[in-house]
Amino acid sequence: MKLNLGKALYKKSSKVIPGGVQLLSKRPEIFLPDLWPSYYKKAKGCEITDLDNNNFYDFTNCSVGMCPLGYSNEYVNKEVINAIKKSNISTLNSFYEYDFAKLILKLHPWAKMARFTKSGGEAMSVAVRIARAFSGKNKVLFCGYHGWHDWYLSANLQNKNNLETHLLPDISPKGVPKYLKNTAAPFEFNNTIDFEKKFKKYKNDLACVILEPTRAELPNIKFIKKIRQLTKKFNIPLIFDEITVGWRVTNGGFHKKIKINPDIAVFSKATSNGFPLGTIIGKKNIMETAQNSFISSAYWTENIGFVAAISMIKFFIKNNVSKKLIYKGRSIKKIWKTVSDRHEVEIKISGLDPLPVFNFNYDKKNDEIMTYFTQEMLKLGFLAHGSCFIMLAHSKKLIKKYEKAFESVFMKISYILNNKKGKFKPLLKGRVKFAKFKNPV
Repeated sequence: MKLNLGKALYKKSSKVIPGGVQLLSKRPEIFLPDLWPSYYKKAKGCEITDLDNNNFYDFTNCSVGMCPLGYSNEYVNKEVINAIKKSNISTLNSFYEYDFAKLILKLHPWAKMARFTKSGGEAMSVAVRIARAFSGKNKVLFCGYHGWHDWYLSANLQNKNNLETHLLPDISPKGVPKYLKNTAAPFEFNNTIDFEKKFKKYKNDLACVILEPTRAELPNIKFIKKIRQLTKKFNIPLIFDEITVGWRVTNGGFHKKIKINPDIAVFSKATSNGFPLGTIIGKKNIMETAQNSFISSAYWTENIGFVAAISMIKFFIKNNVSKKLIYKGRSIKKIWKTVSDRHEVEIKISGLDPLPVFNFNYDKKNDEIMTYFTQEMLKLGFLAHGSCFIMLAHSKKLIKKYEKAFESVFMKISYILNNKKGKFKPLLKGRVKFAKFKNPV
């Protein structure tokens, strides 16, 4: 297996693109420094071909969960190609914009209006802008990860560790205006006491409360109900960030599963199976205030995202995809548990069934072991890490192949732990993986 062209291109790219890539969670350093293929030539289903013509099965976060059907799904691509042939943009508006609005609102009857962007981070910023326009207030109380924009990163101006448990440890708020300090504050997931304390402190100038209704663990329903109760009592918009979890467990937002409606819900990623689209839906009296602010962008009128989303959702519902993603995710979790128990390798398994995650449980050695795991799985033709965002394209046959490779690598890990004093670093062909968003330079 040759791994030359991708590595060489990444070195060149880092000289002309700050960070080397556009999405920091696609940096090679967070998977396998010095060995990760980095670039793809072709992607179909869950198979990726790199620049050296190596073929790999993708069992990682699968492009951060943007393709629940799999890469280059034929049904979605056919509809997109037909739309492109007619033109993806013009002076006039795309009628697909209306069609998609009606479709997603039908799936969420509590919501009456929608606005659209091209990404999840943008969509969250729009949601915050709308909430502030509606309330006339300033502060944001949040839980979870919500993107890169100033309103969110400003939380680390107050305390550099504010985002530590919200997916962004060690993130510097450099470039964020210092006067935004104290405009955004986090609260702990499933901690009702912490939320009530923060809510009491900020409620007089609270523009909105933002929550990922779930990510790595299921919510305590009493926790969500308390948030809903207090925000409703004081007429403070409640925003559910469904960007990661939306479409994974049901046809639409996770909040449908727990039967608690927000005032605004935000979708992206899986909604359009890899084509750019961010979606904000909400109650009419709140969403109408978008007209009281300037929220507008030329490429938001481009129609490919709408076409992709309409076709994705129709396919999704017709084929009961969410149920299949859950089943496949449970299969992966079962493999992890069975194999790790058999070889007495300690791991922690977490995450929703269609978004499973595992971590090694050896303290300071964890990163070394995970790097070794990724290295050895790569040799066997798998892009693999501690997370596996399930796609429909993960067939039973491929999951079986993954199981065989996983078992083979875990046998090696067990042997090293028991017979080589757990010394993985000498066995690595490159550096140990970096922290998720740490600057590798």
